Amino acid sequence: MGWVRVSMQPSGPNEVPVETVRVARAAFPKGSLAIRVRDELGPLFRDEEFADLFPSRGKPAWSPGRLALVSVLQFVEGLTDRQAAEAVRARIDFKYALGLELGDPGFDFSVLSEFRDRLVQADAGRRVLDGILTAAGEKGLLKTAGRARTDSTHVLTAAREVAWLERVAETLRSALNTLAQAAPDWLVEVAEPDWFKHYATRAEDSRFPKARAKRDEMGLRIGRDGTRLLQAVWSRHAPRDLRELPQVEHLRRMWVQNFHEVEGEVRRRDPKDRPPGTTCLVSPYDMEARNSLKRDTAWAGYKVHLTETCDPGAPNLITNVATTNATVPDFSMTEAVHARLAETGRLPGEHLVDAGYIDAHVLVSARREYGLTLTGPVAGIVSHQAAAGGGFTADDFTIDWAAEQVTCPGGKTATCWNPDHSPEGTPVIRVRFKGGDCRPCPVREQCTTSSVGRRLTLRPRAEHEALRQARAEQDTDTWKERYKTRAGVEGTISQAAQRCGLRRSRYRGLAKTALQHQLTGAAINLARIDAHLTDTPRARTRTSHFAALRPAELTLDGAK
Repeated sequence: MGWVRVSMQPSGPNEVPVETVRVARAAFPKGSLAIRVRDELGPLFRDEEFADLFPSRGKPAWSPGRLALVSVLQFVEGLTDRQAAEAVRARIDFKYALGLELGDPGFDFSVLSEFRDRLVQADAGRRVLDGILTAAGEKGLLKTAGRARTDSTHVLTAAREVAWLERVAETLRSALNTLAQAAPDWLVEVAEPDWFKHYATRAEDSRFPKARAKRDEMGLRIGRDGTRLLQAVWSRHAPRDLRELPQVEHLRRMWVQNFHEVEGEVRRRDPKDRPPGTTCLVSPYDMEARNSLKRDTAWAGYKVHLTETCDPGAPNLITNVATTNATVPDFSMTEAVHARLAETGRLPGEHLVDAGYIDAHVLVSARREYGLTLTGPVAGIVSHQAAAGGGFTADDFTIDWAAEQVTCPGGKTATCWNPDHSPEGTPVIRVRFKGGDCRPCPVREQCTTSSVGRRLTLRPRAEHEALRQARAEQDTDTWKERYKTRAGVEGTISQAAQRCGLRRSRYRGLAKTALQHQLTGAAINLARIDAHLTDTPRARTRTSHFAALRPAELTLDGAK
């Protein structure tokens, strides 16, 4: 990483120097966020919590406990690294929060970037969020046994969006630059003369042809050049460690996804022959960013899941932050969120989520594994009988789970009960009735149009019954009133996006983006604790004058 070798010499919980207290009280008679948080929560982080990030020998490092707090305050106020370092050096309230003497010179701004890199390498961003939550819990500001809510939102990659031609050209140029540093003599021997003309400067500084035929020709030329380079890297004459360079591996994957050889000629793959979105590379600069689509929002990057408490009488604090690539579905994160909350001792009694997090399996596991109630709208029964309105759905059949038998509304018993798996790999039970029983049935038109008999696909008993119960409950006024609380998490996402830039990554890569989101969660918590201490009312949902005129029978999208 090019770090200066520094060691960490832990210092105990530091008191605020007397002179710093005197000047801060005079300069801020009403206090400030940094001062109030220090007064209420005390020193939030101890150096020992980050001891594993530093070697035992070397030049003494600036206090990592203080750097953690600076990183959070930086996100609270939206400061750059330079501005944050300057605030430590010049602002009295920052010195108060950090317990520094008035004359303390602080640190060079580059120390913050190095500290973040250390946090990323040790996956230690959660320690910062957990440190604030622990302090809040000790002061009675965190309630975890009640209710919590979770939602996700899109996160744009820090890398700019590029078209296909520039994407492959920049991927090849990046690999050439890396090889030029790692093995310059070897690269000079294998490089084609025209490579220096085509790839010496950034692709964005070049003019791509406007004609489609010329662009296709350029794409094939880039494909051939990249293929020749990869063949040279994997030849027996090349140093073996070149294959392990991240940019070379990125080039290899990009070329596998976009090009192939047909009768000895490099060709671009057809769209149907390209990989799915979960593995498809979309940027020459960010190897982990992926394309995704959610309703009307399409983006390249990541997704973040925020979980917060939502009980009255205490600030709504973010208790878990999880960052994934953009293609991970919400329902696959429900159990991961529960596991993390259980690990930290912050499991709620009821977890409010939207439909994306609900699945029959997680409904059962939430209750069985964690003893919590998972509340959210479950999908209705999907079948042409349900769509018709008067047809018999699976709920109209009588199931004898012990005998493994199903009886239809017409009184006939199924002849087949076959445990199986769905295409997604979840356990299901396939049930089939005889065509001879179904064809003469007087209620056949309400049940099936198949000549071979009605077929059902059931979930295992616990999941089947959980779904039936959930569908019945969500139609009640009591459930609807209770579920209204979930909508508040959208305000949290809005606050994090507007105050801390949640929806655009500051850095490249999943690990650094995840750290950004942990620091964002910590910053929002500090802001909310400060608002609670000063009795600042929560902002009300703003409605424009025109929107207020919307008739009650219209939905949000304007459709009846």
